[in-house]
Formats: sequence, C-alpha cells, structure tokens
Amino acid sequence: MKKTLATVVFGVLCLGSFAHAQFAATGTTTLQLTVGPEAAIQINTANTPLSTSTTTFANPFIGTTNFTYKIRTTKVGGTGNVTAQVTSDFTAATNGPSVASPPTAGDALTYTCTVANPATACSGTQTASTSASTAVASFGADAHATGNAGSVAWSLTNDPVYPTGSYSATVTFTISAT
Repeated sequence: MKKTLATVVFGVLCLGSFAHAQFAATGTTTLQLTVGPEAAIQINTANTPLSTSTTTFANPFIGTTNFTYKIRTTKVGGTGNVTAQVTSDFTAATNGPSVASPPTAGDALTYTCTVANPATACSGTQTASTSASTAVASFGADAHATGNAGSVAWSLTNDPVYPTGSYSATVTFTISAT
C-alpha cells in the first residue's frame, strides 16, 4: 500500500510540473525597457589656435572651439549642463600667459558660448578657471538632442609682458544629464 501511494504521489507531482512547461507552436515574451538620462559630447576642434589680428596689442588673442552634443534629460525635474575647466594651464615662462596666475591684473582667459536648442548658452562672458568648472550650456527637463552644435569663443588679453614663444593649455569639457 505504501509503495502504491508513493508511486501515485510521485506521478501527480511529475504531471503537475509538466502542465506548467508546455510546448506549443508559438510563444511570447514581454520586453521591458527603462530609458534613463544620458549625455555625450564630442570636441570637434582638437587644437584651438588663439591669434590676434594686429601687432599693436590692440586686440586680444581669439579662437573658437566647436563641439557637438547629444543629451536626454528626465521628463520631470531633469537637468543637464556642459562645463569647461582648464585642467592644464599654459606652459608659461616667467610673465607668460596663465589662467591661474596671470602676470598682470586684468589678464584673463575669457569666453562666450553659442549652442543650439534645446540648450541655453552661458550668460555673458565667462572667466576660465583652473580650480573650478565654469558654465558653457544648460538644459531643462525633457531635453532631447541627437547631435546639436555648440561653440566656445575664447579671448586672452594680448599683454606686452608675454615673452615670445608657443604656449598651450588643456581645457576639459564635461556634459551631464539627470
């Protein structure tokens, strides 16, 4: 009797598991996707030459860095921004151009911004910094862009105390989205 009861219980358990895993000619699944905020930037100008149009110190050294951005911010409460920071100052000799320690009061590396919608460009003239990121562009909630353009127009005082020679500085652009 015990052997028959055990066989019946075993048979019921096996048949029960087969009922849940039936094979058929078709089957379905539900794909689920969560799309989050995301951002990316491409600097289109690997080297940005700064030059002046005069030899009388009347005009600053100027140049433009172009970039392309992609962004997606959260529908409600999302934000984003593009910032710039001088991460390696000009390789300057004594009295040479410097972002962190300009040789003359008033010498500054400044810039203005231009960006395509849905971004909002920085307001007015910004002063570049080696110690903090400075604004280039901002984004509001539900912003979407698939490769929009922007640019930073640089200006550096043409100070007569700068020794002749070549100088370089590195600027790091950062984009973020929430």
